Amino acid sequence: MKIFFNLVMATLKDMIRDKMTVFWFILFPVLFMFLFGMIFSGPQNVNFDLGVVVEEPDFFAQSFLANLEQVEMLTLFQGSLEDELDALGQRKRNAVLVLPDIQFGPDLFNEDQSNESVAIPVYYDASSQANKVLIFMLSEIFNHVERGMQNRARIFTLDAKPVQAESLRDVDYLLPGILAMALMQLGLFGSLRLVYLRERRILRSLGATPLPRTHIVLSEIIIRLLMAAIQTLLIILIGHFVFDVQIMGSWWQVLGAVFFGAAVFVSIGYMLVTFAKTEESGNGIIQVVQFPMMFLSGIFFPLEFLPAFLKPVVRAIPLTYLGDLLRSIIIGVPYAFGLTTDLLILSGWLIVSLIMTIRFWRWD
Repeated sequence: MKIFFNLVMATLKDMIRDKMTVFWFILFPVLFMFLFGMIFSGPQNVNFDLGVVVEEPDFFAQSFLANLEQVEMLTLFQGSLEDELDALGQRKRNAVLVLPDIQFGPDLFNEDQSNESVAIPVYYDASSQANKVLIFMLSEIFNHVERGMQNRARIFTLDAKPVQAESLRDVDYLLPGILAMALMQLGLFGSLRLVYLRERRILRSLGATPLPRTHIVLSEIIIRLLMAAIQTLLIILIGHFVFDVQIMGSWWQVLGAVFFGAAVFVSIGYMLVTFAKTEESGNGIIQVVQFPMMFLSGIFFPLEFLPAFLKPVVRAIPLTYLGDLLRSIIIGVPYAFGLTTDLLILSGWLIVSLIMTIRFWRWD
């Protein structure tokens, strides 16, 4: 065990001496986090997509819609309650307002009568501060309409109904994506070190010693997992304290997902370099694989933005599922594919890549 520990320490020292390794595995994702955080966390133009459900197109509804249409920051959508709530659940609406069929009579405008005010349902994401501003804005528009109809202080009251619990800014979406990218880079490019050792006959020389060759691979894997933990700590701390990203999951959940994802991409990296004879060819193979994964996996933008013909490719990329897993654990958004699907697909890639690596790996 002491020999194995010394091997791990020697590997770590060798990697620290390599400034490019330190840059790509540690500084690059940190710079990426700062760059994208500063781009996407700044002030943005505010625009609200408001779904409106009109139960009865009467004078009240027409008057209220006319006032809504004059608000420049509102984009109105009219439809059924079921369709608009479905759009709200898919984040295509900021809120859904229901204009009920109101029976106007003399008692409604009687200031001395004791009837309760008319409740106007509005469904919204309660955790978003911007949506709470929208609720206040709608309340003021109702007040304006009321003053044009009668002298009573309040006829209508908003019945706010929160239907979602998560708030998602651009920087919130990006943090798990940057972490997933860092784990991919760590696993894929970290595997080139074994090609370097094999190309220079170092693995063959070590094979002549009592030290098992598998210990060399295990020491490399332990270093990758250690660096994955360091990457995770740096990226999450920067996201939380610099850009106010709220971490929903526990550290145990986050580290579990990170170590699992790192293991998947380490195994994929070893599988890829199995077919490389030189370090240069291995680097080329990895570049061909990592660029499509980076930009087609949805780690930097929602998958809905991609053309339909790319969807089968997206669903085959392991980074897609690692990003979905990290995004749900770290910032608490619902799974796009489901926890079971994410774990099964990633496990499948882990098992297949390990089998391929064991079957075709060459020590010299």
